[in-house]
Amino acid sequence: MGLLEINKFPDKILKQKTLPVKNLDSLTQHLIDNMIETMHFARGLGLAANQVGATKRLCVIDLSVKEDKGPLIVLVNPVIVEKEGMIDAEEGCLSIPGYMTSIKRPEKVFIKGISREGKDIELEGTGLLARVLQHEIDHLDGLLFIDRMSPIRREFFKRRYRKLLKEAKEEK
Repeated sequence: MGLLEINKFPDKILKQKTLPVKNLDSLTQHLIDNMIETMHFARGLGLAANQVGATKRLCVIDLSVKEDKGPLIVLVNPVIVEKEGMIDAEEGCLSIPGYMTSIKRPEKVFIKGISREGKDIELEGTGLLARVLQHEIDHLDGLLFIDRMSPIRREFFKRRYRKLLKEAKEEK
């Protein structure tokens, strides 16, 4: 196993829609293992394949960084089939380090997908799990959490982020 590089905004792969996984072969299993290791090393709650340069529709989730409960979740070809309610909460992303903002999302979701063993999965998520499921599936659809902000807030973020990137380059 090994750590993978996490692509950072504005890398173009983060805006690409991922492709369905057709085969859970050894290469895909190896990618899943490396994604889990990378997510844990980065202390993230979830990681989508395109965040590490793979255009496969799969993600890994582990809430144990924030909560003591919950299993490691591997979702292959996940889709949201139902949403309920709305809630505003703070959100961040491993691909946009150091930035948190309040994002409005459904508070409950129902997901269908496939496990890494190839079995059908149906999953209901509420609270933090619902938020992370939606965040990772957004990644797989080529969306970032900043795409959920109002155009004015998004433009303000982009200006501030470009300034931070410029300052980081100047320090090197």
